[in-house]
Amino acid sequence: MYRVLAVEHQVRERRHQLRHPAYTKPELLATGPNQLWSWDISTLRGPTVGTYFYLSVILDVFSRYGVGWMVAQRESADLARILIETSCQGQGISAQQLTLHADRGGPMIAKWVEQLLDDLGGTKSHSRPHLSNDNPYSEAQFKTLKYRPDFPDRFGSLVEVRGWAQAFFHWYNQQHYHSGLALLTPATVHYGQAREIQTQRQQVFQAAYEAHPERFVRGRPRVQKLPTAVWINKPDHDCCTKPDPTLNTTPELSQSP
Repeated sequence: MYRVLAVEHQVRERRHQLRHPAYTKPELLATGPNQLWSWDISTLRGPTVGTYFYLSVILDVFSRYGVGWMVAQRESADLARILIETSCQGQGISAQQLTLHADRGGPMIAKWVEQLLDDLGGTKSHSRPHLSNDNPYSEAQFKTLKYRPDFPDRFGSLVEVRGWAQAFFHWYNQQHYHSGLALLTPATVHYGQAREIQTQRQQVFQAAYEAHPERFVRGRPRVQKLPTAVWINKPDHDCCTKPDPTLNTTPELSQSP
């Protein structure tokens, strides 16, 4: 029977198959602070089983600085709007300056987000469905948050979680020496203090080398270079523009003979 049907072109898939659209891989570049922000929401367990608090964080991709955060008892487009507007005002975002990248959660794909960014002269970007690698910097920060030694198994109240988050973001922005930022703090990079700090470090290295050169078996020590370009999904092909030389924060000091 099936051979006869095949000859008559009557054999086909009878079920209605869902056709997924082809999503474009986001390829986003930041060469300085307040060019590219990453926004995500993570759940924190509440006092009883089945209760959660929702932590929304906006992270600057270049500096890893937490420009804004909010803890609420629910996901809400209205609360997210307040978070984005407050963060933009706090950072003095101007027209045609910002790209806001997020996953495809409900608040992220809300129509008002696009309208708000249109008012600011910015653009929005979304991860592909079910791909956390498209939002790696927010995911990495949430891992840092949840692996802190004082991170509790559950939070007893909204006041408690807000107090803990406030202490965490102060530590993360002001005191955390980030391995992806040449061991500088996010605040140092975000507010343009990297050159000064690295110059001081190089002076300390130079003094130590001159005092005991035999200890440095690999030669004269150098401070680690701060990245001048940060990508979300860097293209495989070589299409990157030359980095701005003014963003190179590695100090060049004259060496004594």
